[in-house]
Amino acid sequence: MSAPQTFSLDGRIALVTGASKGLGASMAHALAAAGADVILVSRRPADTTAAAIRTLGRKAWILTADLSVAEEPARVFEEALGAAGNVDILVNNAGIIRRANFVDFSEADWTEVMATNLDSAFRLSQLAARNWISSKRQGKIIHVASMLSFQGGVRVASYTAAKSALHGLTKLMANELAIHGINVNAIAPGYMATENTEALRADANRNQAILDRIPAGRWGEPSDLDGAVVFLASAASHYVHGFTLAVDGGWLAR
Repeated sequence: MSAPQTFSLDGRIALVTGASKGLGASMAHALAAAGADVILVSRRPADTTAAAIRTLGRKAWILTADLSVAEEPARVFEEALGAAGNVDILVNNAGIIRRANFVDFSEADWTEVMATNLDSAFRLSQLAARNWISSKRQGKIIHVASMLSFQGGVRVASYTAAKSALHGLTKLMANELAIHGINVNAIAPGYMATENTEALRADANRNQAILDRIPAGRWGEPSDLDGAVVFLASAASHYVHGFTLAVDGGWLAR
């Protein structure tokens, strides 16, 4: 049975950052399954993601970039427009994490995480919004936030700062851009079984403490975000602005 028309992304073009693996790869595949063609941006070529998308009969373009470099978002967006013609949906998923006690946290780890997780999302969103406003087109921006958009965490100072900032920026952007037909929202994944959480899952005590806190009783899988990203990218969410949707197995309810 086909998806309801309000969730269809037929004819839409999505740009997903951090698309070579994990959450980004899964969300890119979900957008393609809903009908979108997808521009895949990542530090390493997203060949596997692209191949999976093409098996669905959708187009996939691969762009490699280190989005922590200030000039890269502008290059990426220009190349995306050149390759695909348009960008209708922007998913700011690119992210890294560094762990150290706050008093020992290095300037380098602070700067690189903020540049990748926050600055690139700001720059790409600004480029997309300018393009849509000047061409009088609607658009969708989806930031990938975190449980640490709501909580402090420990030993991840720059990650917490960046994800908290994305939560606030989502509201600010919605306040300014909704009038132009641009939806800005965020997804806050809970504890997901990805490369970023390998250290936590390898620590038996920390792993059990996390599981004890999750009402669903399990770590999330990247595919758990698929429905949320399709909803926020589709016409089904046209009247949703400035909201951060937690997909967390009930973590915040505790």
